[in-house]
Amino acid sequence: MAETSLAGLAFNWGRRARYAARQGSRVAWFAVHGEIAQSISRRIVRAARDDSKPRPKQPGGEESRSAPRKSVSTPDLRRLFSQIGALFARDLANVEAGHYPMPEGEFGSPRSFLDLSRRFLADVPKVARRRVAGGHQEVYETTGEGTSGLPRYYRQNFHFQSEGWLSRDSARIYDFQVEVLFKGASAAMRRQGLVHLSQLVRRKDQREIVYADIACGTGGLLAPALAAFPRLRGVGIDLSLPYLEHAREILPKTRARRAGFVNANAESLPFADASLDAVSCVYLFHELPPKIRRVVARELGRVLKPGGRLIFIDSLQRGDLPENDGLLELFPDLFYEPYYRSYLEEDLDALFEAGGLHRADLSVAFLSRIALYLKE
Repeated sequence: MAETSLAGLAFNWGRRARYAARQGSRVAWFAVHGEIAQSISRRIVRAARDDSKPRPKQPGGEESRSAPRKSVSTPDLRRLFSQIGALFARDLANVEAGHYPMPEGEFGSPRSFLDLSRRFLADVPKVARRRVAGGHQEVYETTGEGTSGLPRYYRQNFHFQSEGWLSRDSARIYDFQVEVLFKGASAAMRRQGLVHLSQLVRRKDQREIVYADIACGTGGLLAPALAAFPRLRGVGIDLSLPYLEHAREILPKTRARRAGFVNANAESLPFADASLDAVSCVYLFHELPPKIRRVVARELGRVLKPGGRLIFIDSLQRGDLPENDGLLELFPDLFYEPYYRSYLEEDLDALFEAGGLHRADLSVAFLSRIALYLKE
């Protein structure tokens, strides 16, 4: 009995050591890329200061340009890394509780990882020049008839991103860009939503669960959900066909057989009323205009069965973690996020209650809020 306990203890410590080594190296890798990107960006900004031409005015979202913000207080790097450490401790606790398996490397082979690094760094100057020039409308100005059915609010260079959401090149480096922004903590933040799916799986045969990930992008939550629950089937919905194609391509074949991908708008979901057991929605609402948020919230309520659950993951709102409020103020000034400030003040509970959903759980994970809403 004692030998069994010692073996179990050694296994736990071994697993924790592997987790710590992987996440520590991950944070270091993406933090270094962040420093390099900032250095490149600062050089481009300094060069642009010699240009006395006024910044061109361009059409955009309703909040795309606002007055300069007053100085705000932000947590220092030591505090930010402490928050990341707390997130990783929570992530590992979820693994040990059996909610999901140890995280995998989502970027493929070392060769693929290095190729993404190269692509990311090659794109940094383009993003920096776009930021200096206020070039957030290139997508709108260059898209043709093939994208004319996409909403106007969608056809923008969010984050000053090259080609917006509308190319395979953009899709290839998007997750890498997000990890650099969050210093390697983005995947761990998303994984916190799997706990709410795990709770459902423990009560119901996963083969019978009807699940959809709305605005799935490259499969940031759908892919780990299929990995965590080997009999679960899921459908990814997104407006970007290139992102859906990339999400399908990077899924291992054994999981791809359990996944469906549909090019559709969250404002009009291709599901019957009360047909889904679970819906997830990750980092979508802060990129929607206020009026569209209400439409999408009602749609999410419409498609869920009574007792169904919405797993909602998005940016913190003001007051969720007060020490980070200054970061939330700075974010839309550094990255083109035209609807972000209205999101910070949005009453999300009221928004979802209008669609018959009430909040059953809320927690914060570094820079994200993780909420569970249940259909009445």
